[in-house]
Amino acid sequence: MPSDGEVQTLVPLTNDLIAAVLSTRGYNFSTDDDGDIGGVWNDNVVYFLRQGATGEALQVRTIVATGFTVDDVPRLYAFCNEWNHDRLWPKAYVHVNDDGTARVVGEVMADLSRGVSHPQLDQIIRCGISTGSQLAEAAAELAA
Repeated sequence: MPSDGEVQTLVPLTNDLIAAVLSTRGYNFSTDDDGDIGGVWNDNVVYFLRQGATGEALQVRTIVATGFTVDDVPRLYAFCNEWNHDRLWPKAYVHVNDDGTARVVGEVMADLSRGVSHPQLDQIIRCGISTGSQLAEAAAELAA
C-alpha cells in the first residue's frame, strides 16, 4: 500500500496500459505493424515490449544510437561486461547486424505476472528510459 493510503489495484500488463502510462507523461511514441510500442529518447530508439507466454513481462529495450563496426566488438564486449558488473540496470549487450555494424543494447526487464499498478509501471518505464539513456551516453564516449 502506498504511503498516502491509496490502494493500488494490480491489472494485467497490456499494450494499452503501456500506452496510457506513456501518454500520461506526455511522451511521444508509436506502435509498429507488429503492435510493438517504441519511441526515441536522446536519439536512441526505446521499445516497450511484452515478453513471456502471455505477455506478462515488460522489456524496456534501448538501442543505442551510436553505431560501431564489427572491429569494435571486443571493446564493446569489455564495455558491456564492466557496465553489467557495476550497475543493476540496464543489462547491456552487443548486437552485431548482418552488414557488420554493431550496436550496444540495454534492457530493463520486469516480471509482472501477478499484475502491475499504473504507478509501478510508470516507475519501471522511467527507469528503463533513464538508465538506457545513461548507457547510451557512456557508449557514445567509446566512439569519441
